[in-house]
Amino acid sequence: MRSGAVPVRLAGFVLAVAVAAAGCSLELDGGRGGSGDGGGGPDGGARGAPGSAVAAVDELAVQGRAPRTGYDRDRFGSPWVDTDSNGCGTRDDILRRDLTGVRSDGGDRCRVMSGTLAEDPYSGRDVSFRRGASRVDIDHVVALSDAWQKGAAKWDRGKRVAFANDPLNLLAVGSRPNRAKGDGDTATWLPPNKAYRCAYVARQVAVKHKYRLWVTAAERNAMRRVLDRCPSQALPKGGNPTKAPQRYAR
Repeated sequence: MRSGAVPVRLAGFVLAVAVAAAGCSLELDGGRGGSGDGGGGPDGGARGAPGSAVAAVDELAVQGRAPRTGYDRDRFGSPWVDTDSNGCGTRDDILRRDLTGVRSDGGDRCRVMSGTLAEDPYSGRDVSFRRGASRVDIDHVVALSDAWQKGAAKWDRGKRVAFANDPLNLLAVGSRPNRAKGDGDTATWLPPNKAYRCAYVARQVAVKHKYRLWVTAAERNAMRRVLDRCPSQALPKGGNPTKAPQRYAR
């Protein structure tokens, strides 16, 4: 060995110590740094095309769930008022939109008396509707209580009334799965009908995006898991304005 030469093992040891002291990691296999999960989004590159539901997930604010303190259905106004000023209540508007074979009260063009939900998006089964003995509910896709805990508690009454009557946030569904859902979000409940899950979650994302409601981290991750399976699922649009007419503001 020549004078002044450093043994190979000692040289390697000195290099490792120097790298560790600098706070870096030593890549011996030539691979890329970072473990990663290969996913998209802000922490893994682009996720979904512009206009897709999965892309919109990453535009939602993430925050912890606020307390339910102060929540009451009345905070969102009287049920099923006529916010679109078409002369009919919201419930009948949605029944007429979502049912087939609709029959109305002869003396009241708005009042839906019977029809068929073909098919119930939550169960995948046909459900008969008969007024007064109904197995069909009108569901708030984003539940009012969930909205209250994720931003709606700070809204004025006009915005809450608009939210509770927005067709974008309303679906005619079978009463049994709807009551099992309660006020669950994507992290705690999904429709038993798996074929509808992409459309369901996309609608929840659309509503929260439109009204600037936040999501919890668990909810955001659950939305991503569903929508990553259907990256071309479009973000639903439309519905009513986010402010109810002045007559409902108080």
